[in-house]
Amino acid sequence: MDAYYRNRRPQIAELIGSELRGARILEIGCGAGYFRESINFECEYWGVEPVPDVAKDAECRLFRVLTGTFNQVYDELPDGYFDCVVCNDVIEHMDNEAEFLQLIKKKIKPGAFLVGSIPNVRHISNLKGLLIDKDWQYTDGGILDRTHLRFFTQKSLVRTFGANGYEICALQGINSASLSWRNPTALVKQMLMRLLTSMLGSDSRYMQFSFKVRALGQRTA
Repeated sequence: MDAYYRNRRPQIAELIGSELRGARILEIGCGAGYFRESINFECEYWGVEPVPDVAKDAECRLFRVLTGTFNQVYDELPDGYFDCVVCNDVIEHMDNEAEFLQLIKKKIKPGAFLVGSIPNVRHISNLKGLLIDKDWQYTDGGILDRTHLRFFTQKSLVRTFGANGYEICALQGINSASLSWRNPTALVKQMLMRLLTSMLGSDSRYMQFSFKVRALGQRTA
């Protein structure tokens, strides 16, 4: 199976916290269910996965798996039920992220969290392609994955959550390049990258943002 469906994402799991021991967690786009293994406590863990073969594989790891997109399985999800919703690199694949952020409120308990990650279109690699190479080329993965329907910067992500009634509890850049002192050529490139990102903004260092947001004033019925 493609490694794309087997990501464990421990840095996102840290956002959930052990205080949710025994809670009900829903993951949108759960893949083969490997992210569940990064959560080291007991919980009732549900998943939604649109690829049938991948969803079938996830069934051995999760409490329950619903096959389809979020909108397709929406009515199968119980109302006012979940304490946390995981969205690891899925919001950018949605044709209407605002609709999702509103609809999910009906499925979560008051005070519940959404955690996850989202690509940063202002990453230095993408800015280089746009500003220097004068290009915007879709690829099979990464920031310009050809299946991405939405693109976000840190600023637009903050605005999106705020406009849809979410309080941001944590938002930080993840997956930045690190310096390697063992390779002089790589070190020069990394130092140049640091110089460029200091000029363009610190947010351009990160390929993704991780987030933890709390829904405010959601309806549970």
